[in-house]
Amino acid sequence: MIVNFLAETVLYEASHAKQKALVDLDRVAVIILGGGEGKRLAPLTKTRCKPAISFGGRYTLIDVPISHSLTSGLSKIFVIGQYLAYTLQKHLFQTYMYQGISQNQIQLLVPEERDEGKVWFEGTADAVRKNLDYFSEVSADYFLILSGDQLYNINFQQMIEFAVEHDAGMVIASQPVAERDASRMGLLKIEEGGSRIIDFVEKPQDEALLKQYYTDADTLHHLGYDPEGGKNYLGSMGIYLFKRQTLFDLLSKDTREDFGKHLISTQMQEGDVHAYLYDGYWEDIGTIESYYNANLALTQASPDLKWYDEESRIITKRYNLPGVQISGCEVTSALICEGSVIEAKEITHSVVGVRSIIGKGSVIRDSILIGNEYYERPALVSGEVAPPPAIGKQCHLERVIIDENVTIGDGVTLINQKGHKHYDAPDGRVVVRDGIIIVPRGTCIPDHYIF
Repeated sequence: MIVNFLAETVLYEASHAKQKALVDLDRVAVIILGGGEGKRLAPLTKTRCKPAISFGGRYTLIDVPISHSLTSGLSKIFVIGQYLAYTLQKHLFQTYMYQGISQNQIQLLVPEERDEGKVWFEGTADAVRKNLDYFSEVSADYFLILSGDQLYNINFQQMIEFAVEHDAGMVIASQPVAERDASRMGLLKIEEGGSRIIDFVEKPQDEALLKQYYTDADTLHHLGYDPEGGKNYLGSMGIYLFKRQTLFDLLSKDTREDFGKHLISTQMQEGDVHAYLYDGYWEDIGTIESYYNANLALTQASPDLKWYDEESRIITKRYNLPGVQISGCEVTSALICEGSVIEAKEITHSVVGVRSIIGKGSVIRDSILIGNEYYERPALVSGEVAPPPAIGKQCHLERVIIDENVTIGDGVTLINQKGHKHYDAPDGRVVVRDGIIIVPRGTCIPDHYIF
């Protein structure tokens, strides 16, 4: 008999979660949306879809919603992909299916050729609608719809129990935010002293309109939140829970493309939409700046993303790599992942991904090294063998994102000397977004290159 211990552990945790639940979690299916092209995250999305972007040195973004679904006791999971879907398929197979964690539990849905022609998803609601034939065959009373590019610590059991207690056709996870953050989110207006949503607006920019969505302290107290720091606005987190028939009827009645922009307002007319309040860490990874900040936040003591919590741990693929080897390097507030060989002079406030090689005398500050897929680079199509991915000797990197499989020669300086906010180097070796230097995947930078 072959026993997969990691699979057994995860399945045990899911089973244990179901035993504690007040509702039948086997009757809840999860739909994770893979997102669009991710243009605001380019060039990281040039060779991979958003959910397949590396995070924290060894994870990918899709690991967060899948892991929290599994540890919440949910085991019917559908991932809808579209752009560069192979990168997502590869990660799902290597992480979950290959390890046996979720045999027949995690399924990937991608555009396909059908009788009516090529199917292409045009928005969040459209992606679900065009897969309704598959979802109608799922034995589920509720559908939980998640994004593939968000970070959080949510236990979905509590949200599901809230929906059952209120007999809600639709529940929207919401987070209290301050006025300064409210204009970048979809805002919910709820009935006084209750949880039912009576109005919704997407990213209001007009101050007078914004004030209409102010939530009073008594209503927030009713939802179990003690308002502090002026967080009197309820922002939609893009996490939705539907009763089965409510979702099917809504997608049939309103044929527009997006839940946030279109279908939420339609469903509110039924008076059957409630807000579930979540007062914890949540981050939407929509820009290079948000990606950069969320990664570097992990280098601090007690990060807001509780990934050291055994009950809500994040699952990813096993690398089977040796421990980190560090020689003569001063390391401060850094996260260094397995398989790395470090001979640098200094690493400060940085994330160093798997298989990272850093030469003697190099200084890395406020940077993200995504890591490498291999130690020796395979031969190119031309037959040429390029140097292995590594950072050379006597390099100086500050506020840099080094994508996978990058080779940086000796004496290279990447510090954005001219202070660019948005820039594309003519040689293609570096780009700048939000003032952050990015070295695209697979790039080779020669010795003594300065930027």
